[in-house]
Amino acid sequence: MPLVVPGITTNDSGDLTQQWMNKLVGKKLSESEPSNETTFCKTELPEQTRIIQPGQMVTKDFVPERLNIHVKEDGTVSHVVHG
Repeated sequence: MPLVVPGITTNDSGDLTQQWMNKLVGKKLSESEPSNETTFCKTELPEQTRIIQPGQMVTKDFVPERLNIHVKEDGTVSHVVHG
């Protein structure tokens, strides 16, 4: 039986990324409006979050805990990745 150490030999970030995808994709981010079916309040995002606009340049440093939120031209979230 293989040794399983959570966070070291398992990839928990994939599950976490999927959870954020389910919460955010298709919604617009708001500064203060409470989260609902069409918007998600930025105050509910993790501390290490980067919102990436179309065509925006970003650094290539990898931070496993950082949530990268990619938005479309109209401001809706297209996809989410950790790193």
